[in-house]
Amino acid sequence: MVSTVQNSDVKQKDEDQAVVVAVTFAAVFDAEAEDDRDVYRLGVALPLLQVLQRVNERLLEENPVEHQLFDIILITTETRQQQQSSSIINSTRHHGLEVGRFCFSSEDDFIESLAHNNVQLFLTTDGNEALQATQQGVPSALLDKNSASCPSDQLRVVLCQDATIQPNADSSGASKKSAQSFLTLLGQIRQKFGMFNSPLCFTIVTSCGGKDSCCSALKSLRSLGVSVDEAYCLGGAPRGPILSILRPHFLLSDGFSQLEG
Repeated sequence: MVSTVQNSDVKQKDEDQAVVVAVTFAAVFDAEAEDDRDVYRLGVALPLLQVLQRVNERLLEENPVEHQLFDIILITTETRQQQQSSSIINSTRHHGLEVGRFCFSSEDDFIESLAHNNVQLFLTTDGNEALQATQQGVPSALLDKNSASCPSDQLRVVLCQDATIQPNADSSGASKKSAQSFLTLLGQIRQKFGMFNSPLCFTIVTSCGGKDSCCSALKSLRSLGVSVDEAYCLGGAPRGPILSILRPHFLLSDGFSQLEG
């Protein structure tokens, strides 16, 4: 059973043009920490939610009638949390989070909830949830403490050649198609801004191969309408050190199912 409740505090996005991002309760809030005001403390997803709101603000500054905005959905499958739905809604209001909808489902139905809400990116702290979503054709990424320590006015997305250009052989056709569609949407948002002072930054990291491999990846992304701001060709070197410097809000890699630090 899937139940979706609109947040009356937030202006609803255009369902035909919005980029729908679903994030789990466990990523947004600390379920074990609730104060005497019946408000949950914030979790690791806070910097990401804040920067998504900032991108929306910049889009509306450029075009007050812009409809291609990020639409945030909070999803929970925990029965106890669903019984305390008023606390969840009050917590988003208290912290000023622009969550458009609240989705409540069972663990068995959470994939259905993603499809029901036309989710184009699923963010979680649970690797199993991310893997299940990816296998069903919903691009997903893990959030962890590294993403919690990088507040910014610019959404930083790192693309790795292994996943975005040459997906794993184990990835389903639906996963590849949905990943490319999501990248195209991000590329369209990036194109609404100039080369400098953009609220969205794309970086590509190629783990293997040399200059030719990097150029091929750039051309493939360009064919999807994605303009890359920075590119790093590692030539087989581990990507952990460069990622620790780039500090992306999320990394689209390995079938969009892992955030590697």
